[in-house]
Amino acid sequence: MDAFRLSHSFMLSTNIHSPSSLCTLRSLSTNPRNRWFKVEATAGGSQKKNNNKAFDAAAFEAERLALDAEARRTMADAADPKAWKWIIRKRIWDMMEARNFANNPRPVHHRIPNFVGASVAAEKMRELDVFQDAQCVKVNPDSPQKQVRFLTLSDGKKLLTPQPRLRTGFFSVLDSNMLTLDTIKEACTSVGVAKHGRPIGLDEKIKVDLIVIGSVAVDPKTGARLGKGEGFAELEYGMLRYMGAIDDSTRVVTSVHDCQLVDDIPVEKLLIHDVPVDIICTPTQVIFTNTSIPKPQGIYWDKLSPEKLGQVRILRELKKRIEQETGQKLPTGPSEKLPPTAQRSRRG
Repeated sequence: MDAFRLSHSFMLSTNIHSPSSLCTLRSLSTNPRNRWFKVEATAGGSQKKNNNKAFDAAAFEAERLALDAEARRTMADAADPKAWKWIIRKRIWDMMEARNFANNPRPVHHRIPNFVGASVAAEKMRELDVFQDAQCVKVNPDSPQKQVRFLTLSDGKKLLTPQPRLRTGFFSVLDSNMLTLDTIKEACTSVGVAKHGRPIGLDEKIKVDLIVIGSVAVDPKTGARLGKGEGFAELEYGMLRYMGAIDDSTRVVTSVHDCQLVDDIPVEKLLIHDVPVDIICTPTQVIFTNTSIPKPQGIYWDKLSPEKLGQVRILRELKKRIEQETGQKLPTGPSEKLPPTAQRSRRG
C-alpha cells in the first residue's frame, strides 16, 4: 500500500509544525487553547509535491510564458475587430502603448495592462476599510496586481489566487503565517504560487472577504468592466459562488490607470456573466461606483463552449458533479476557437 490515511480526534497542548513531517495536522476547531485536529498521513513524503522531484522554477516560468504568448496570438487571430468590446479594448491598448503608460510585459495588447503607477493604486486600495477588514482576499494573477498580492500577504491576510488561465487546476491559497518576508515576495509571482501555495478544490470551505480583479477598461459611473476577453475572471467568480465563498455583498475592486476609465461601455449589452466592480483604485483616486449591475449568480453553462470545458478540468469536474447531484444534463454553449491553455505538464 503506497499511502494510508488516519483520522482520529485528539488534543494537542502545543503548536506543532514540521516541514519534514509525514503527517499533516488539520485543525477541526478555531479555539486556540483547545484545538482538535485530524491527522492525514502519507507514507513516503508530504501531501504536497511528494514525488521527490525538485521544483524547476525556470522551466515552469518558461513554459508559462510560452503558453501565454500562444494564447495572445490565438486571441488576436480570433478577435472580431468590429465587436464593440474589442473596439474599446484596442483603443485602450493602443493609447497605453502610444503614451507609454505601461510597464513590462509589453506590448499590452491582449493583456491586463501593467500600468504605470500600479503600486500607488495598490496602496490606495490598502487604505480601504473593506481591504483592511478582509481576512481572505482573492486577487487575480496579473502583473499590475502584484503589489496587491504582496500587501495582502504582508498585512497578515490569506491570499487566494487562481492558477493562470486555470490551466493547472483551480485556486491556490497562501497563508502569510507560513511565509517569511523573502518568500512573501516570491509568493506574489506565478512561480512563487506554484512553490508555496496550497491548491484547493471545490469542497474547500473558505470565505472570501474581497475580490480584486484586473481590467482593461472600466466605467466609473456604472461599474461596467471589460477584461482581456478570455472570460476567466467570470469563471472564477462563478465557481466561488458555487462554493459559497462569496455572495452579492462581497465587494469587487479593480485597479487601473486613469486612462483606462471610459464612459462608453453599454450596460445593456453586457452579458449575464460579466462581473461589475464596486470600487476602482487608480494612482490618483478611489471611485465608489455604486453599481446597479447584477452580479453573476454562478456558472452559466449555456454560455460555455465545449472547447472551454475541454480546456479547464475543474469546470468539467463541477459540471459532472452538478449533473450527478441533480440527475439532469446541463446545457452547453456554442463552439469557439480557443488558445491552447491546458497543455501544461505537471512538475514537481
